[in-house]
Amino acid sequence: MATWKGKTRGGLTGYKIFVAVLRYSGLSAAYFLLYFVAFYFFLFNPKSFITIFRFYHQKLGFSFFRSIAFIYRNYYSFGQVLLDKIAVMAGFDAKFDFTFEGEEHLLKMAEEKTGGLLISAHLGNFEMAGYMLERIKTNVNIIMYDAEHEKIKDYLSSITNRNFNIIVLKEDNSHIYEINKAFREKQIVCIHGDRFVKGSKTMAADFLGDKAYFPTGPFYMAMKFNVPVSFVFAMKEKKKSYHFYASPPVRYEQQGIQQKRDQTILKIIKGYICEMEKTIRKYPTQWFNYYDFWERNEQ
Repeated sequence: MATWKGKTRGGLTGYKIFVAVLRYSGLSAAYFLLYFVAFYFFLFNPKSFITIFRFYHQKLGFSFFRSIAFIYRNYYSFGQVLLDKIAVMAGFDAKFDFTFEGEEHLLKMAEEKTGGLLISAHLGNFEMAGYMLERIKTNVNIIMYDAEHEKIKDYLSSITNRNFNIIVLKEDNSHIYEINKAFREKQIVCIHGDRFVKGSKTMAADFLGDKAYFPTGPFYMAMKFNVPVSFVFAMKEKKKSYHFYASPPVRYEQQGIQQKRDQTILKIIKGYICEMEKTIRKYPTQWFNYYDFWERNEQ
């Protein structure tokens, strides 16, 4: 079964170079340097090249040559969203424009003090949605894996300002207390629903015409805590422009027997997939899962 290793590509030296360019020359210069970095990965990263080619050619139905072209565009887009993220988090001089679609749903969560669960994906640049989350004026918790390379994580922490509470998923399950506390206090909790590590519970569903596996954890939370659930994405549109999407929130009640619970979880996953598919088809260069998401080995 396809699993994510919990780490993001990129070395400490590369991060430092781009941060220096952003600091002293600005975002446009960093984007220019990115043309060459993206081309390097295009030529010398065969494993992700094959994986993303299959995504474009087999799942989205692109022609052979169009798929090849979109691989480079995908690498370049990935680099852009990373640069945008660093520029905003570190407070560099980079002004972005935002369009908000579904903002009223999140404002309602805050105004009515219901709390809520926002489920996103490695699609677009969810970190840029921080602008949106600041606008709703409520406490926000972001759940994430703590499997980044320590040196890179420490370096980025030294140049960024975090405005949200980070809940780290840990092997001893101590994160469960923090999640429970956040929902009890009617806060917003954000999590990605499209990756899992080895040993995680999963459920199969049809995604872009083929069976794929999704972690049940985020969707079980939606049912267990019976809070409004919205699927959210922040997509890059132009050089300094993002479009934020939030689906109308839905509550899901926990069922008494296991079969009913599984049916409810699958229903939530299918709703999530529906929103993902629409977004992927509209922004095909911004799907950033560089492993075989549809791997056929189910062992």
